[in-house]
Amino acid sequence: MKITVLPGDGIGPEVTREALRVLEAVAAEHSIQVETTAALIGGTAIRETGSPLPDATIAAFDGADAVLLGAVGDPAYDHLLPNQRPEIGLLKMRQHLGGFANLRPSKAYDSLIDSSPLRREIFEGTDLLIVRELLGGLYFGEPRGFEDGDTSAFNTMRYSVAEVERVARVAFESARGRKKKVTSVDKANVLETSQLWRKTVTKVAADYPDVELEHLFVDACAMHLVTNPTRFDVLLTENLFGDILSDEAAVLTGSLGMLASATIGGEIDLYEPVHGSAPDIAGKDIANPIGAIASVAMLFRHTADNESAAAAIESAIERVLAEGHRTADIAASGRPISTTAMGDLIIGYAASPDQARSTASN
Repeated sequence: MKITVLPGDGIGPEVTREALRVLEAVAAEHSIQVETTAALIGGTAIRETGSPLPDATIAAFDGADAVLLGAVGDPAYDHLLPNQRPEIGLLKMRQHLGGFANLRPSKAYDSLIDSSPLRREIFEGTDLLIVRELLGGLYFGEPRGFEDGDTSAFNTMRYSVAEVERVARVAFESARGRKKKVTSVDKANVLETSQLWRKTVTKVAADYPDVELEHLFVDACAMHLVTNPTRFDVLLTENLFGDILSDEAAVLTGSLGMLASATIGGEIDLYEPVHGSAPDIAGKDIANPIGAIASVAMLFRHTADNESAAAAIESAIERVLAEGHRTADIAASGRPISTTAMGDLIIGYAASPDQARSTASN
């Protein structure tokens, strides 16, 4: 596999470092050859090149099978216009890679019961997948901008049937390998785009008679995520709704630092933890690398098509958490361990021949 690595800003380099160590160790254990190339994005890229997505980074995507991203965002550039900030590099990269379906799993670990503010009986057993449309909606709709001397601003939410249909099929196919239920999230009582969304998803559902479909308004969905999350299997959302709901789903795992993501459907797959750059803790070796490491598991599953390697990493994460090891964001009590120490522990189990064989047999 050829992988372009974008450590990015803030804690991005730290969590990416641990993710790469796990990737290389597990790849060696499973006889998978890996070649990595580092490149710049975000605030780091602006400082060195003047652009949040330099031409050299785009060139580094050529021939790659996947991109592994750390985090993007730097408050030093908050004064810039939106189309000049570090985050625009992320949006442009997504457009360039062409991935339209963002997969964000959220699982409640038994060993992290004390890390969530929710009561155990509410979220215990939760295991859901958010499938977020990633290239449409308000983030990319045109026209957009400022007017009347910057005294007003406007954005456009726009979707086509083709855009909705292709991401809906990803959700239904995913549900077939899980509990066979799709909850489609919209605001069809107010928005025309949501009415198109609901109509199109309903049509696609006819091709999947074995999968249950329910429609839910986004506000009701937000409520159920924290009052009855076990009702969900696969959540299908448009871009903005998915961005918000997937961050809310972090409460089920105890921390945003736990969540991984995969963006598929384009020529090159993209993997990244859901969390931001967290500049306030950058460089302190206290960030949670599990989201980045779990993203590597998704890389093995979706790009390398190696379920054994993916399962070995996920099993190692569960085992380390079950033994009580915690970074600061999920440590309800006791002394938290460092970013590096968490990486060491996960590698110890994920790259162990005995662990790998046990995981594969299960």
